[in-house]
Amino acid sequence: MEYVKAFVIGGLICALVQILMEKTKLLPGRIMVLLVCTGVVLGALGWYEPFVGFAGAGASVPLLGFGNTLWKGVRDAVESHGFIGVFEGGLKASAVGISSALLFGYLSALLFPQQRKR
Repeated sequence: MEYVKAFVIGGLICALVQILMEKTKLLPGRIMVLLVCTGVVLGALGWYEPFVGFAGAGASVPLLGFGNTLWKGVRDAVESHGFIGVFEGGLKASAVGISSALLFGYLSALLFPQQRKR
């Protein structure tokens, strides 16, 4: 049941984003920034953790979850290091995800090079 719930919630998030892309003139990059910022705001309000508790990976994997991870990292770093935590907390909290995206993107570019059109 946990997998079904994650699939449905993740699918609903994706469907809402697809509707947003189809019905507005927002570019995909702006929509991605909107999702990350929404995750930060929901995390700051304390609403995202109960949502993740209910939806599991369906809520933690999309860009909303990345924004929440940034928020938690900044909050914890500010509590322990003061104002400088604003600059270091988000990077520390999301370093594994960012590094993985860079590494796998590079590996896929090596394994599947772009072919020139003739």
